[in-house]
Amino acid sequence: MNSKLIAPSVLAADFANLQRDLEMINNSEADWFHIDIMDGVFVPNISFGMPVLKAIAKHAKKTIDVHLMIVDPDRYIKEFADLGANILTVHYEACPHLHRTLQAIKAEGMKAGVAINPHTNVDLLKDVIKDIDLVCVMSVNPGFGGQSFIEHTYNKVQRLKEIIIANNADTLIEIDGGVTDKNAARLVEAGADVLVAGSHVFKAKNQIETIKGLKNIANS
Repeated sequence: MNSKLIAPSVLAADFANLQRDLEMINNSEADWFHIDIMDGVFVPNISFGMPVLKAIAKHAKKTIDVHLMIVDPDRYIKEFADLGANILTVHYEACPHLHRTLQAIKAEGMKAGVAINPHTNVDLLKDVIKDIDLVCVMSVNPGFGGQSFIEHTYNKVQRLKEIIIANNADTLIEIDGGVTDKNAARLVEAGADVLVAGSHVFKAKNQIETIKGLKNIANS
């Protein structure tokens, strides 16, 4: 069985001490940096943009997993590749020509991800599942950290796993929103491969131990 991955969400970090928190992730058992880019249009919040991502990439020693919560992401694909993104995830709901977008991401040398909002049916991805390297299942409504986990996510993950297996695809399933040590095991059991954790990690007294705990739960 492949090792399950932990991706701390930098959105929940202390921006006044961002380098310190990036080094913490580097020194922990975390596998990826999860970076949320929000435009205030697709979601009702603005996070950070290209200059901050450039600074993060300068210090990050692990995979940079960029999640775009923006309209018309095609405009910026090359720019995110140039800034150091290893995985670029766009929202299904923001891409009228999703297949073309996925090919454009791969043409820039990145892995291509697709995120789906809580209301979006995973069956809508069947026709392109073999072109997707990662599906990010939103287990909260995108835009803000610290929200409560949506219980229906377990069923969506199970169905998505069925689609991946039926199509003989290598797609990873990532869960983003409300992930804690209380639901990590059940998410992995349902089929999750990557757990994004924001508030659970960065509000912990011992962040490195919290990441280690999640990693252990996910791989036990």
